[in-house]
Amino acid sequence: MNKLLVFGAGFTGGRLVSAVQADGWQALGTSRNGEGDKLAFSDGVPLPVSALEGVTHVVASAPPGEDGDPVLAAHTEDLAALKSLRWVGYLSTTGVYGDHGGAWVYETSETRPTAARSKRRLAAEQEWLAWGKQSGKPVQVFRLAGIYGPGRNALVRVQSGRALRVIKPGHSVGRTHVDDIVQIVRAGMARPEAGPVFNVADDEPAPNADVLTYASELLGVEPPPEVPFDQAGMTPMARSFYADNRRVANGLVKRALGVTLLYPTYREGLKALAEKL
Repeated sequence: MNKLLVFGAGFTGGRLVSAVQADGWQALGTSRNGEGDKLAFSDGVPLPVSALEGVTHVVASAPPGEDGDPVLAAHTEDLAALKSLRWVGYLSTTGVYGDHGGAWVYETSETRPTAARSKRRLAAEQEWLAWGKQSGKPVQVFRLAGIYGPGRNALVRVQSGRALRVIKPGHSVGRTHVDDIVQIVRAGMARPEAGPVFNVADDEPAPNADVLTYASELLGVEPPPEVPFDQAGMTPMARSFYADNRRVANGLVKRALGVTLLYPTYREGLKALAEKL
């Protein structure tokens, strides 16, 4: 019996839990407060030993802190000693690449993160890969571009009435539908020997303004107003997403994992979401 444990079963991890359960797997997820049927996990406090019994696959997406990855802090020895464990996946971010001036980045490209959160993710990646070599357990790292899906997408932002089409010439953003993340992670589970690091993004990096324009077309409304980047008045967090400029190449997941994207660009993804409104 396959048994999945997802540390940080939020927007993406929660959908992964549901997907494998639909295929007859046992699956557990954690959250900070342990709401619903989730286990409480935060600040590196270990889960009860019973939660690890029979686990065959682990996905770690809980955000790392200044002291490193919370899952490894709590369960380094437990996971290494777990005889049933066959695979570990770590959900990271394409933010680890930092700014490449709009050039394409590949899994072999230099990592030079600028944001503190991306620096912590890169450190956690390195922790997990080192742990894999030491423990002999297969570890795969998935570097996720901007995640969208049901309830979290450009359609919702347009409908809120608060969206702005921020214009920063030459700047583009990578994104991926949550269902494509799920299928790519599951493909990694099936091919643990395929490689250690994978970019997870769709085929077409694009400016956020273009995505909002298309979302408005789908909704039959006027697009949000255009605002130059230096006049947008964004929060420091929002501005940080415009600090780096890169295009994320996704060819490796297609070649090594045999994945065909469900939503190759934001157009297919948003159209499918709009049809469910």
